[in-house]
Amino acid sequence: MSDSKKILLLSAYDAESHRRWRLALAAQFPDIEWVQLSLAPRWFNWRIRGNPLSWALNEAQVLNQAFSQIWATSMTDLATLRGLVPSLAAVPTYLYFHENQFDYPLSDHQKHSAQKHSLEPKMVQLYSALAADRLLFNSGYNRDTFIVGVKDLLQKMPDEVPLGVAEQLAAKAQTLPVPLEDHCYSPSPELQPSPHSKPAIPQRPLEIVWNHRWEYDKGPQQLLEVLQMLPPELALKVHIVGQKFRRSPTEFEHILTLLEQNQWLGTWGYVDSEVAYRQLLRQSDVVLSTALHDFQGLSVLEAVAAGCIPLVPLRLAYRELFEPRWCYPGELDSPSASQACAELIQEYCNNVYNEQGLPLAPSLDHLSWRALSSDYRHLIDTVDF
Repeated sequence: MSDSKKILLLSAYDAESHRRWRLALAAQFPDIEWVQLSLAPRWFNWRIRGNPLSWALNEAQVLNQAFSQIWATSMTDLATLRGLVPSLAAVPTYLYFHENQFDYPLSDHQKHSAQKHSLEPKMVQLYSALAADRLLFNSGYNRDTFIVGVKDLLQKMPDEVPLGVAEQLAAKAQTLPVPLEDHCYSPSPELQPSPHSKPAIPQRPLEIVWNHRWEYDKGPQQLLEVLQMLPPELALKVHIVGQKFRRSPTEFEHILTLLEQNQWLGTWGYVDSEVAYRQLLRQSDVVLSTALHDFQGLSVLEAVAAGCIPLVPLRLAYRELFEPRWCYPGELDSPSASQACAELIQEYCNNVYNEQGLPLAPSLDHLSWRALSSDYRHLIDTVDF
């Protein structure tokens, strides 16, 4: 029975979204005895190769318990860990992919050393996927780019490459999104003013929120291009929020200057208060993504659940999450995409001032814990690997 289960939950690079999933998973199923190990999300190259060494020697007593299952994130070097801790080798194991290293864009700095460093993380994830019993991906896009990436990589190897590796991985792969917590959702639809649209409110700006990590892979260059294409007279309030790091792309300095010059500046920087952040999402009209990659796009999804209209690229995971009406077309990080995005912003600005108003955000009820809990429970109760 599930009430007797003890599950080892491993997060080898416990970034914010990974930590959120880990804690929510344990909280959702309190009848399970979860034994959690996590490592801080820093020193990436050491962490992705060193996590089995750190755990096998520092946490030997913890790891040598009797477990019903293992749930590990894809940053975990599962193959090495199971070799160093033989008692784990036969435990049924799920490997959860928040991302995959085969479709992760490189920064300009990383491109210079790509040949030296890009193979290692990919091979760790490949070996871990082979060592796991089941592979879980947060989106079809994530799954497909991983499988294709494995196939492309092995085709480049000089010899002794086994046949059917990618097909073997695909056969044990499935999609299972990271669910949204109840507090992400705005009040129920019956409390909203119209079943079709938000009412037009003259004399107020359109509020846009860009809520992502302040790093190159979230597209700050395209964000700057989009803002530069907008007429200065537009009535806008732009909130640039999200996790900041010691070194942020220089584009943010130019973005701040532009927003101040055009009197578009709303909230700027990381919002420490969870209550204040949720309120910011609920008061905003549009959530904007200019990402170079998003494997599920949790920050966009939680904003849409709060009532924001998604304005996202017609690629990445967004192609399966949203209808084309919510997306702007164009190639990765291209002027045509920036122009298409800017035109949609102007259209939404105009709608704020006319009788049409703004459309309501699409429903994401199917991504809630209420909707997905049974899928997770089924996997927890599965023993016939």
